[in-house]
Amino acid sequence: MAAPVLRWGCPGTCRAIAWVYGVPRRRRGAWTGSTSSWIRGQSSLAQEPLHTSRKPRKGEHKWAAVVGLEIHAQISSNSKLFSGSQVCFAAPPNSLVSFFDASLPGTLPVLNRRCVEAAVMTGLALNCHINKKSLFDRKHYFYADLPAGYQITQQRLPIAVNGSLTYGICVGKRRSQVTTRTVRVKQIQLEQDSGKSLHDDLRSQTLVDLNRAGIGLLELVLEPDLSCGEEAATAVRELQLILQALGTSQANMAEGQLRVDANVSVHHPGEPLGVRTEVKNLNSIRFLAKAIDYEIQRQIKELENGGEILNETTLTTARFMPEPNLPPLLLYDTTSLPAGADSQQVINVDQIRERLPELPSVTRERLIQQYGMLPEHSFTLLNEVGLLEFFQNVIKETRAEPKKVTSWVLNTFLGYLKLQNLAVRERPRQQHVELVFEELWKNEGKTPAQIVSEKKLELMQDQEALEQLCRSVMQGHPEVVMDVKKGNPRAINRLIGLVRKATLGRADPAVIKAILEKQLSCHDSSCPPA
Repeated sequence: MAAPVLRWGCPGTCRAIAWVYGVPRRRRGAWTGSTSSWIRGQSSLAQEPLHTSRKPRKGEHKWAAVVGLEIHAQISSNSKLFSGSQVCFAAPPNSLVSFFDASLPGTLPVLNRRCVEAAVMTGLALNCHINKKSLFDRKHYFYADLPAGYQITQQRLPIAVNGSLTYGICVGKRRSQVTTRTVRVKQIQLEQDSGKSLHDDLRSQTLVDLNRAGIGLLELVLEPDLSCGEEAATAVRELQLILQALGTSQANMAEGQLRVDANVSVHHPGEPLGVRTEVKNLNSIRFLAKAIDYEIQRQIKELENGGEILNETTLTTARFMPEPNLPPLLLYDTTSLPAGADSQQVINVDQIRERLPELPSVTRERLIQQYGMLPEHSFTLLNEVGLLEFFQNVIKETRAEPKKVTSWVLNTFLGYLKLQNLAVRERPRQQHVELVFEELWKNEGKTPAQIVSEKKLELMQDQEALEQLCRSVMQGHPEVVMDVKKGNPRAINRLIGLVRKATLGRADPAVIKAILEKQLSCHDSSCPPA
């Protein structure tokens, strides 16, 4: 059977068990199936970490926690998985919906080539076997923001299977050592996202926005090789870095581009696995760790008090069926590529393999070899968004000794940002940071705070001056103001950039945004000056 027509859409086991001890109780509701066919359940979110250091007293039993993850990553593509509708975050509701997205009769799916390539690239980066033939299925369920009544996915034969994700976790009393662990990747499948329900409690109604309906997703199913919240959070962060390095997903959790469902159970070693619960739609790595650790403790407490873990999600039969409007997806390599094949209509796995960029693990090893830094320092540089680029710029501009730059960036600079409650991307302008470093290099005994004060590099605190600058920028750029009023969500970012430029990078973007929004709301009205 011929491969489906592709549409162009332009644009990233080592198992450790955490033991917990408790008073022996008779366990009820133990689950006896295999880990790959867990039944879905639900639980509340979490707050407590899972830690214990004492040895068990006589008569006590150990608990083992088992954690598996299902991760949905939004593919970086200008258009949706099966339609030509544009993909844009925060666009006006229902402004990016095609006939197919709305499931109008007679519309057919056309597969986005970019999404297929992203899935293949992600699979290769995670050491997966790429299936040369994969199938699409319909997953039937009813919800208001799913206009077709089903989701197109790959349940039977996904595009990639049997991979692995290696991540590093800090251990030791000072958490200064990094140990490598691996979680198996069961499968990676292509599927379409659903719409979004907007609940209006004031009017007791729910509105539906279909802008998100049909956006391409990668669903990554990880085997239950994890044992606590920290391991899960570290693995997800490593996956996030890989997706961003590949360019297959921006993986911005704040914008819902990376969402995690955590499957959690506890059991006594040597006994069957316990009933699993599912903590759904976690969009923060920190909350992911807390949620898992809390759920582990909740289940242990429930079982030790004589209770049982309940599975709350009911199953329905015949939820899946083959997608009749999409033929099998066929991929090729150099040896199997048909003679005279149209390169626009076939995908060569070997060509995608050759385009793989440097992955985070390779980048860390290069930093260790090139600059002689400790492994834990290389992890910090990559885990903090924008920090590696900043570190390399300081090295390039100052030509200073790398170990001293590393120490300054990871201790002094990050400490200053933490004190000011700033992210790396909100740092002072590059020239200011280089000036501070040069002054410190002179060893005159001055602290960074003293240098910032003497050189007048601190953030502007004069509210009236900032308000006046904002008014001047708005008056000088009426076309940008008009774009904001027309609903362009990115236009205000240009105004923020212009104000920051006028302040030589010394103004807090959040403060500028608040002032601009207030002034824009009063623009051309009777409001008093901001």
